[in-house]
Amino acid sequence: MKIVVIKNNLKDGLSAVGRIAGENLQLPILKSVLLETLENKIILTATNLEIAIKFFVSGKVIENGSIAVPSGLVSSIISSIPSERLNIESKKAVIEIKTDNYQATVNSSPGDEFPLVPKIKNSENCLELESSTLKDAFSQVAAASQVSELRPELNCIFLEYSVDNLRIAATDSSRLAEKNLSNSQFSSTISEPFNFLLPIPSSQELLRLLGDEGKVKIYHDENQVLFKTEQWEFFSRLMEGSFPDYRQVVPKKYAAEIFVSREEFINSLKLSGIFSFKSNEIKIKILESKKAIEISSSDQAVGDNSYLLPARIEGSAKEVCFNWKYLSDGLKALKSDEVLFGVNDDNKPSVVKAPKDASYFYIVMPILKA
Repeated sequence: MKIVVIKNNLKDGLSAVGRIAGENLQLPILKSVLLETLENKIILTATNLEIAIKFFVSGKVIENGSIAVPSGLVSSIISSIPSERLNIESKKAVIEIKTDNYQATVNSSPGDEFPLVPKIKNSENCLELESSTLKDAFSQVAAASQVSELRPELNCIFLEYSVDNLRIAATDSSRLAEKNLSNSQFSSTISEPFNFLLPIPSSQELLRLLGDEGKVKIYHDENQVLFKTEQWEFFSRLMEGSFPDYRQVVPKKYAAEIFVSREEFINSLKLSGIFSFKSNEIKIKILESKKAIEISSSDQAVGDNSYLLPARIEGSAKEVCFNWKYLSDGLKALKSDEVLFGVNDDNKPSVVKAPKDASYFYIVMPILKA
């Protein structure tokens, strides 16, 4: 293999794929990135056997070939080289990196020793949507996700497709988020409904790849999913099992509807939460005037504080306790300036959403009182 490439192009590619290359005692080659050429394209590939990323780098291909290079070492070299133009050549089990005033020879591995990336069986039918749309949707539902050893079935993002709707959801049992995309926001050649569970680590890596421009295509089969753009391809194994049927916990009405400024609400939670650093517990009470809510917290060893947040309130509810960080995560996921905070009595779930956007909601469970 012999190529000429611009340093920053190769650096971006190594950064994109290198995050999943890591230690593996049984397969040391997984610490490497596969550098190969195919049909006049330069391709970087990394995998940890659960996730695989292919990244396409622009450059000039002089001779075709492949070699598996140590990810960390080569990334350090490329980042430190001052020259913009790099000449790279593979010879058996070494790779040579040259510029006008620098040369390095790095021990590597033959490309055919690198694990094969499984291919999607169904490569014809797919969903297609704007990369920014999918990025926003995954970011919003990720606010309710958290890796749990006690409930591994929740360690995923749920995606459900029908002809008219694409539903994306996540929960850690203490909070839940759902985002719905209408068929005006995507195109599809898939006629049958389907759903799958994307592991949280995969969704986190996908979010790092998704940009604000271009389109992304989604292909899937029984065991894996492929997200594909012009710049990269992202493969992930899918989780087995079923996502919880959470519809029965979604409140259909609220004891009180509280309309507040999103930014002021976030700031008030952060300030009040200073006195709840052990439990993250804050209390929210509607004032009798129904023109403000009181957010308070206390700690016997530290002290207490309270914050009056102006609000427009319809209905009434008892004082409710929440984990302020969980509540803040939901507020940060919203895109609106004003927030509808639907509160219920009797330890029932509360809802955070934008008053004029029915496509997204975030449910948070109150902290149960003894």
